Amino acid sequence: MTVDRPPGMSVRVKLTLSYAAFLVLAGVLLLAVVWLFLLRYVPDRAFLIDAGTDPGGVFPIRSNLLHVFAPRAAAALAFLLVLGLVGGWLLAGRMLAPLTRITDATRIAATGSLDHRIRLPGPRDEFRELADAFDAMLARLEAHVAEQRRFAANASHELRTPLATTRALLDVARAQPRGGDRELLDRLHAVNTRAIDLTGALLLLSRADRRAFVTERVDLSLVAEDATETLLPLAERHGITIETSGDAAPAAGSPALLLQLATNLVHNAIVHNLTEGGGVWVTTRAASGGALFTVENTGEELAPRVVATLAEPFQRGAARVHADHGGAGLGLAIVASIARAHDGTLTLTPRSGGGLRATVRLPAAPPVPVSDPVSSSRTRSPR
Repeated sequence: MTVDRPPGMSVRVKLTLSYAAFLVLAGVLLLAVVWLFLLRYVPDRAFLIDAGTDPGGVFPIRSNLLHVFAPRAAAALAFLLVLGLVGGWLLAGRMLAPLTRITDATRIAATGSLDHRIRLPGPRDEFRELADAFDAMLARLEAHVAEQRRFAANASHELRTPLATTRALLDVARAQPRGGDRELLDRLHAVNTRAIDLTGALLLLSRADRRAFVTERVDLSLVAEDATETLLPLAERHGITIETSGDAAPAAGSPALLLQLATNLVHNAIVHNLTEGGGVWVTTRAASGGALFTVENTGEELAPRVVATLAEPFQRGAARVHADHGGAGLGLAIVASIARAHDGTLTLTPRSGGGLRATVRLPAAPPVPVSDPVSSSRTRSPR
């Protein structure tokens, strides 16, 4: 949005006038020094000297000196004024040249071209630091815009799939005689549920990216307990054992978002666990200046290049996902977004022997007087 401002002097004109004023002021001060320490000691009237006395020099009168000195002082001040204006204009233009380049780059970026860089040469000074910071900001914006465009394209594709499926089912229902309504309703319900889940995941991802939450003190060990309690029936259906252990790990953040983070990680570990009788391990602990939340699961061997892409939106790893819990491909992307929103990090590494290890590191909560944390160790197995 362009702000309508009244016209004013440019910075170059202001600097020019400042240089000229400073130079003239210096000249005036110099003349004042001459007056105070020289002309004030010159007599202001003529002396009468005897005819035969040698005066030993010339004794000028103050009025005569002022009459001769004043025009030349005024001319010197006028010269200093012109010199200050011309020199100040040139010096200000040279000094503000980097700022002009930064302004031009800003205008180019405002048109939507984020690939332009200033790359200001020369030694490091205030303008160079500003240009480097602006280049870094443009690089981040370019990467963010590219990610958002890719995300929007993927989201459009994912949302189009259940809508197209719904339309196809409705077309089939219109073409067939009534009688299979129950099966059709079940299929429509499943498709609609998937679309709702995807929309909710997109909204949650947007909420985390905007950091639209209130920060509170949250114990990650309690969050881990809530997440495993919720997903224990799912683990039992898949024959997966969940083990939770760890100490109190206080962090600062949104309880709801951190619970969603933990739930997504544990859910991901369960549904991506193809090992019959496999296991999921959830641990929490306080680290130096932070809190760690780690989820490990058994499974197939994962290549590092595949692991590096799992936190990207809509990366399901279809070969490793159960058909009934494929999800929208946003689980780990939401985890990474929530971690970033809390100034934390998500690290994914393949486990030796198969499976995945996901570690979230969050800044520790500010210290408050609390009782000594009690370590807890809980093991949950299918009944």
